[in-house]
Amino acid sequence: MDTTTLNVLLVVFFATLVRSTFGFGEALIAVPLLALSLPVRIAAPLAVLLSITVAAVVVAQDWRKIHVRSTGWLLAPTFVGIPLGVWLLTGGHQNVIKAALAILIMLFSGYSLLASRLGAKPPQLDHDSRPWLLGCGFLAGVLGGAYGMNAPPLVLYGAMRRWSPQHFRATLQGYFLPASIVATIGFWLAGLWVPAVTHYFLLSLTVTLPAIFLGRALNHRLRGDSFLEIVHAGLVCVGLVLLIQALHHR
Repeated sequence: MDTTTLNVLLVVFFATLVRSTFGFGEALIAVPLLALSLPVRIAAPLAVLLSITVAAVVVAQDWRKIHVRSTGWLLAPTFVGIPLGVWLLTGGHQNVIKAALAILIMLFSGYSLLASRLGAKPPQLDHDSRPWLLGCGFLAGVLGGAYGMNAPPLVLYGAMRRWSPQHFRATLQGYFLPASIVATIGFWLAGLWVPAVTHYFLLSLTVTLPAIFLGRALNHRLRGDSFLEIVHAGLVCVGLVLLIQALHHR
């Protein structure tokens, strides 16, 4: 096994484990680290194919735990937001938008973490909110189209709804499965699904499947408030990475 293949397998295992445990987070791990060993034109389609694999297995495992109505209302505005995200990607103000979103994510999750630590009640939705569903779904589409990172608005919504770790994981995969399929079609139409992508994808399955099942076992050990704290801490990290990227590319 050559060094490139070994690096790819290690990154894929870790990214898949994070995604399967928490339901999100692999986007920050997979593409940047895979790009250290592979061209981005191979790393990005590979990451999306792996996303489909993880989502498909999780949906097959835990489809009963998916909040189907929430997923549908999040997906619909996502497909509206994607073209705007693509337009921002090609425009001259993408880093300003990226920085603003990063600051918003960090402020919200930072406040939620602080409130939880001080014994106060973080923002909470007792029932599904149509405006919040549409707004978070639209922002997810914008982030996905511009930066390939749909998760933060979805995670914020799930945290406010107080989904259990198991419902959180399953519902996000119910969203990511169709969204990733659409992204894969885009890569294929753009001619980016080349033999090297298929080669590394098939190799990666040897570590992806064990990581999915290990992540499921870890997910079932997570509980309520501690899980939400991990989620908000993860979102603060996501926001920080986005902000650094925005400032770095100014």
